[in-house]
Amino acid sequence: MAKTAWIFSYKLRKNVTKEEFIEQTQKLHDEVISKAKGFISWEHYLQRDIWTDFVLWETEEDANHATTVGKGKAVTEAFYACIQMQTCRALISQLVKQY
Repeated sequence: MAKTAWIFSYKLRKNVTKEEFIEQTQKLHDEVISKAKGFISWEHYLQRDIWTDFVLWETEEDANHATTVGKGKAVTEAFYACIQMQTCRALISQLVKQY
């Protein structure tokens, strides 16, 4: 099984500060995502107002299963409330080769 990445890009809602968003992300990470089977890491990148996240998982199965681990949780809803969902683009991609 190959290491697998969630790759997301999105913009924040106009009323959400960078600091507020990072606080919500940390909570989601600590309470949900980091506890999911196969979690490796979560990195945020920012170019102007477009955020890109790389969340790495041990396997594609782990990555797919983790898409539902936060469902119905307040911390997950608070995280997504920060994002302009119409700007969100998502991929789940398997590692082919690392150089």
